[in-house]
Amino acid sequence: MERRLFKTGNSVVLSLPKEILDGLGLADGENVSLELDRQKKRVILTPGEKPLAVAGVDEDFAHQVNEFIEHYRPALEELAK
Repeated sequence: MERRLFKTGNSVVLSLPKEILDGLGLADGENVSLELDRQKKRVILTPGEKPLAVAGVDEDFAHQVNEFIEHYRPALEELAK
């Protein structure tokens, strides 16, 4: 898939299509890590770490919820439609 870079202010931007974002489990506003492979002239994009627990939520419970979501993701996505 080929994409075009474009200028916004003082930055050059690359838009990512929805199917790529969905495949990586990313959404608008999330952090990613970028690495440069100079030998192969490519950029490697990796989703950033997402905290499982939020303030006031038990970490074990947060892990259980995350496992449930990962296991039932296809069904949950269908229900969300």
